Amino acid sequence: MIGLDAPIELVAYDGSRAGKPDAPVRLDLRSPLALSYLASAPGELGMARAYISGTLDVTGDMYTMLASFADLEFDQGRSGLGLDLMVRLAAARLWWPARRPPEEARLQGRRHSKARDASAISHHYDVSNRFYEWVLGPSMAYTCAVYRSAGDTLEDAQFEKFDLVARKLALRPGMRLLDVGCGWGGMVMHAAKHYGVQALGVTLSRNQAQWAQKAIAEAGLGDLAEVRHGDYRDIEESGFDAVSSIGLTEHIGAKNLGGYFDSLYDKALPGARLLNHCITRPDNSVQPRAGEFISRYVFPDGELESPGRIISAMHDAGFEVRHEENLREHYALTLAAWSANLDANWTAAVREVGAARARVWRLYMAGSRLGFDRNTVQLHQVLGVRLDGTRSHMPLRADW
Repeated sequence: MIGLDAPIELVAYDGSRAGKPDAPVRLDLRSPLALSYLASAPGELGMARAYISGTLDVTGDMYTMLASFADLEFDQGRSGLGLDLMVRLAAARLWWPARRPPEEARLQGRRHSKARDASAISHHYDVSNRFYEWVLGPSMAYTCAVYRSAGDTLEDAQFEKFDLVARKLALRPGMRLLDVGCGWGGMVMHAAKHYGVQALGVTLSRNQAQWAQKAIAEAGLGDLAEVRHGDYRDIEESGFDAVSSIGLTEHIGAKNLGGYFDSLYDKALPGARLLNHCITRPDNSVQPRAGEFISRYVFPDGELESPGRIISAMHDAGFEVRHEENLREHYALTLAAWSANLDANWTAAVREVGAARARVWRLYMAGSRLGFDRNTVQLHQVLGVRLDGTRSHMPLRADW
């Protein structure tokens, strides 16, 4: 049996610090269980399991570590220890078999059935509203913010995101808005408070719905705003003047995309606009399902489509597509702000949801930020309209 008393470290050196000393970020791999996780599931999943279980630790900034991952060296100075590591991995897998952390999702049933979708949403969103308050801040907005400048506060940027959606939808007093996948009700409350709109939101998360209804009552918006716990497929009302979908499409599934936009078309009045805001992948050359870590720990059953397929699906459902834009850099800024919030509230967050769940979030947000920075994922807003005969009721040029 190979001894594990000598530490093995993966050291990431920040190459962006030109002319300055290296700023290493260290991953401690001296634990046999950490090595067992890496041996049993090489790549991102094994690394994630080791980190979430606490058998692997990161000293330094998580984003810096992930950004430097391609340049990691197995060393105890800067000499190679690749063969030694391989031997230790084999020994660890044999002598210290590791179980999957309990935070890993284990969904049952047909993919994207109503019951399984409810379980997938609950896995991620029904964690703790208090935890989300610490991470997201007062807006409780869990989608990409819109920054007028990189120096904007997160709250200002989230306000601008909701207001941009409202302007694109041309909201005005007396209109009826449907917001599917409404989260904690941020868009619903913004539309009611600032535009005098009768707004209905729906979410599969019971925790979100309860928090939102309480917030609506406290804001005195109960006569205009409602957040309902349920599936967008079960909404009986129709005849809406505008429809927003902010961060729901990622949970729909490629096979259900057509039916999803068909249902939103049926809910919209002639002349009504739809704003679809979702994470996308930059091309169609890879499968739409997320990576192993994201799929198992963060967004079970999540699938990302390219912006072209989103636009085509909206078009095929009957919407005339009028505008789209990529907010990729904005999501990197948003995730940096959320990560800073988590770091600032780390002790309380661990006490609230446990160290493993907090580690999932730390890893996921840093990794997602890197994905937006490096263009492996994007964020697109697509605006469409259900024509009123042949009339779009759109301005000749964008006025938002």
